[in-house]
Amino acid sequence: MARIQYEALTKVFDDGTAAVDHVDLAIDDGEFVVLVGPSGSGKTTVLRMTAGLEKPTSGEVRIGEEVVNDVDPQDRNIAMVFQNYALYPHMTVYDNMAFGLKLHGHKKADIRSRVEPAAEMLGLTELLKRKPAQLSGGQRQRVAMGRAIVREPDAFLMDEPLSNLDAKLRVEMRSYVSLLHQRLRTTTLYVTHDQTEAMTMGDRVAVMRDGRLEQCDVPQALYDHPNNLFVAGFIGSPAMNLVHSNLASDNGGRDLSVDLGGTKLRLPESLLRRRPGLHAHIGNGIILGVRPEDIEDANLVPSANGSCVDVEVTLAEPMGAEVIAHFSVAADPVTESDSIAALVAAAGTDDARSYLQLISADSKGHATLTARLSPRCGARTGAPLRLTVDVERLHFFDAETEEAIW
Repeated sequence: MARIQYEALTKVFDDGTAAVDHVDLAIDDGEFVVLVGPSGSGKTTVLRMTAGLEKPTSGEVRIGEEVVNDVDPQDRNIAMVFQNYALYPHMTVYDNMAFGLKLHGHKKADIRSRVEPAAEMLGLTELLKRKPAQLSGGQRQRVAMGRAIVREPDAFLMDEPLSNLDAKLRVEMRSYVSLLHQRLRTTTLYVTHDQTEAMTMGDRVAVMRDGRLEQCDVPQALYDHPNNLFVAGFIGSPAMNLVHSNLASDNGGRDLSVDLGGTKLRLPESLLRRRPGLHAHIGNGIILGVRPEDIEDANLVPSANGSCVDVEVTLAEPMGAEVIAHFSVAADPVTESDSIAALVAAAGTDDARSYLQLISADSKGHATLTARLSPRCGARTGAPLRLTVDVERLHFFDAETEEAIW
């Protein structure tokens, strides 16, 4: 196993496209790091430069203590798992798993001593004599992983390996890959556009946009403390509600409040102590963020600080364990931001509707918001509802820089 490190890693293609822009990131020995971002964010290019399939324009890729910019792919002791499995259709499962070892001149006994334990670990022992056409998608993906495991590499590189699987199998394989990593503890770089996949699998998650690394942290920290508007909108499903608002002072400047759809939400002292930077934005326009799960039916959750908002539910979606409610408020939606445009570019994932929800507002200053409510709530399509907002968990962003206000 080995540490992977990028120092000012940059890739500019011949047409002038800056695919990766000065990325600095270290993946510790045995760590599972997920690169996530919309299409075109540069995550796959970073992986390809790690593998040696692309040469950096500038900066360094280190594997262990060695700079590998000019090292051929076959000499880097890494193993890749692709989304299309890349299995040889005329070979058996055993031969597919053994193929790389044969190329490197390993003896038959050595090959068998590696393939058979890996097959047992992956639940493939009974399938070793079958060919890929006789396997399900999940079984093929396990064969592809087995081929990587038997090489005993310093690191695994995984390029959207679950994207070709159906939704149910993708969830199962997600857990399988995570458990496999806990057992092997091989350094892993995993690329995906699916933020749910990223949040459930990664020891840390690195969010990319336009070739830049926006933020890298443990999943819960990304969710609770996004550095900027892009990360806030990208991480979470349904996506964070984002609207333009104003920060005002009351009671001689001792109290602060924020406006949500004409309702003044007073900010508690505990929140102001955690975000002292808010005082510098008094009287200015800001962007207010509210997670859908931080809104609830006021009849079920006692309100505090005058945090109730009266709305009409435009659509209620019963999901069994929860109800997703959509409603409109008198606020300017965040529609002009490059961050939101990037989210829309990610449409086509399972979260496309959540991303597009951010811009589903009319031109009269009404923004459509989403709440994740208890199944015991009174939300009904077309009916009025009083909601309470957990003001302790509000998010605030500078309207010009889009950076979080702390």
